[in-house]
Amino acid sequence: MSGIFYGVGVGPGDPELLTIKAINVIRQADVIIAPKTEKKEDSVALEIAKPYLKEDVEIVKLVFPMVFHDETLSTAWESNKNTISELLAAGKNVVFLTLGDPMFYSTYIYVFRLLENCGYPIETIPGVTAFCAIASKLGYPIVEGNDILSIIPATIEEDKLDKALAMADNAVLMKVYKNSGEVIEKLQHHKLAENAVMISRCGLDDEQVIHNLQEIGDQKVNYLSTILTRRNKV
Repeated sequence: MSGIFYGVGVGPGDPELLTIKAINVIRQADVIIAPKTEKKEDSVALEIAKPYLKEDVEIVKLVFPMVFHDETLSTAWESNKNTISELLAAGKNVVFLTLGDPMFYSTYIYVFRLLENCGYPIETIPGVTAFCAIASKLGYPIVEGNDILSIIPATIEEDKLDKALAMADNAVLMKVYKNSGEVIEKLQHHKLAENAVMISRCGLDDEQVIHNLQEIGDQKVNYLSTILTRRNKV
């Protein structure tokens, strides 16, 4: 019997935002996969889940390069796939931790695609997204009535960003760390800056809330930053 592969969303930062199902799966895991970047030793997702880990759980930290190609897997992706497959073939239940929700801009999506046709049982446990946590924390309704919400990765081409903002009633901007200055200018141009708020590292000890985006200036924005905005209503 092979083990089960679980993708578990741990939410944006507060360990108390994990679902009961996520906690139960983590507590029963034989192996925890903690994704991390090439530049850092720590895993934010692992820190969030730490209160629920059993003492003897095996923790495997794997680096997943930001670039993924289905047809030509890099050596690192192929190696990670083999590592996970070997653990599952040995009958171990493997939990892959991911920030927010596993099916929302997550590395887990690519891991899921690599494994879904390999014959191993897979279960995905949803998690609280950062923008939902931010809205609840600040008392900031995301959409109401017939509002249309646009979820926009700020890394898209400039013309696409313009079109998306021009059509949006309310918007969530993800991945603003790469070009925050340009994003803020776009929000001002489309009259979406006045009601905008940005939170970095929501739910973590060093959380930062910025209501006036002009205060950011040339500051480097943290990787875990999200902007919520909406148009003025008459």
